[in-house]
Amino acid sequence: MKRRILSVGQCRPDHGSLVRLFNTLFPGIEIEEADVAKSALEKAQNTQYDLILINRKLDADYSDGLEIIRHLKSDEKTSQTPIMLVTNYPEYHQEAVSLGAVPGFGKAQLNDPKTHELLQAILA
Repeated sequence: MKRRILSVGQCRPDHGSLVRLFNTLFPGIEIEEADVAKSALEKAQNTQYDLILINRKLDADYSDGLEIIRHLKSDEKTSQTPIMLVTNYPEYHQEAVSLGAVPGFGKAQLNDPKTHELLQAILA
C-alpha cells in the first residue's frame, strides 16, 4: 500500500525540499499539499494519511499550525494520525508534542540523520 503524507502550510521552496527528502527516503510516496487550515482539515477528514506535516505558521495566511494540531487531535476521525510540526524553534516542538503530535523537525534539519530516524519510525 502506498504511503501518503499531507504537507500543510509550507512555502514553495520548503515544500520542494520536503518532496525531495521524502522521495529519496521513501520512493513512491504520495505527498499532497494544503495551503490553509480549512483545506488541511477537509483533506484530513476525507483521506487517510500516514503522516501530516504542519508548518508552525502557514505560508499562505500565517495561520497557527499549533491550532491545526489541536483541532486534528481533538477529532475522533483524525486523532490517531501521526502529526509532526515543522519548525526550527524547539519550544514549539514541545508544545506540539503536548498537544499529541509526535516529535517533529526543523527545516534546517532536513538532512540530519535524527530527522531521517524520526520519519523512518513512522513511515518504514
